[in-house]
Amino acid sequence: MADKDDHETIWKDFKSAVNMTASALEKFLETDESQSVGQKKDGGEATGHKEGGRIVEILHKKKADLSDDDYAHMKKVVGYVHRHLKQGGPADKDKMKDSPWRLSLMNWGHDPLKD
Repeated sequence: MADKDDHETIWKDFKSAVNMTASALEKFLETDESQSVGQKKDGGEATGHKEGGRIVEILHKKKADLSDDDYAHMKKVVGYVHRHLKQGGPADKDKMKDSPWRLSLMNWGHDPLKD
């Protein structure tokens, strides 16, 4: 079991990395764009799309109700978002808007065009 300090750090990192609200992420996950990106196993749901659903569940929970599994998943999300951001996407914001790079990040709850 992780200690409270670890949970607090993960919580802060997650809140920083996931800049979309639960409702915005839910709405995005329903789009064709969301479902068009990411790695798919045997033609099924893309990994990032599935992750988005799990992120929505976490966002709907109260902080006090988060489990160790939730915190472990939040840490995974933070790692993915940070790695993906380091890869970089299109420099031109118009090209970035519909890029697979941005859409993939959005499946994980991060919109790089959001301030």
